[in-house]
Amino acid sequence: MRVALVTGGNRGIGLEVARGLAAAGHHVVIGARNGATAQCIADDLVKQGHSATAVQLDVTDESQVVAAAERIRQAHGRLDVLVNNAGILPEARGDAAEIVDARLFRETFETNVFGAVAVTESCMPLLRASEGARIVNVSTTMGSLTDQTDPSSPYYALTMPAYQASKAALNNVTIALAKQLAQTPIRVTSVCPGFVQTDLTPMNRSQAPLTAAEAAEVVIRAATLPANAKSGTFIDADGVVPW
Repeated sequence: MRVALVTGGNRGIGLEVARGLAAAGHHVVIGARNGATAQCIADDLVKQGHSATAVQLDVTDESQVVAAAERIRQAHGRLDVLVNNAGILPEARGDAAEIVDARLFRETFETNVFGAVAVTESCMPLLRASEGARIVNVSTTMGSLTDQTDPSSPYYALTMPAYQASKAALNNVTIALAKQLAQTPIRVTSVCPGFVQTDLTPMNRSQAPLTAAEAAEVVIRAATLPANAKSGTFIDADGVVPW
């Protein structure tokens, strides 16, 4: 049974990814800042006949990141799938001091970039122990530099520099990891789930065409890539997304 860790697995896309991977036969580790909530979700999956456990995991807390990796090592000795899903969008609060706000940049990067990197770093020995691990970085087309400069893009009018910059940086991490792991069976993918009805949606969520369950499908696809799949790609449900 393949072992998968989903950060931010307690709600929205992360929750639906966890459910989908569990239904596909994975043992899913639900990572969430609220350990009790994560445990309830894991318990529900087990009641449904799936295999799941939970870890308290605030990706900005180094001690929790290290402890989560150690728990997985002790229980399984490896990690086959890492879904870096945990993310925040503080600019949606509307309290930016200026067009660019250093405070919001720091807050956003702490979770969206440094958190994903910290979890990946701590889990790398476990991923290397897998026969063919998959790393999925949940990104967004809003992080595409090509898309941001394309007036025909539906996201062109949205300017959230801290969030967009954090996802562009996460995409760069995907590219770097793919290069560094090119001689291994590990595959790394950036995924845009689409415009989704979640709490993170930076506008009226009722305008979003996709449910979290629908958006999770492309993430699950990236988490279960075949051995001959290309690494270091950026995709959405329709195919390749330009960097």
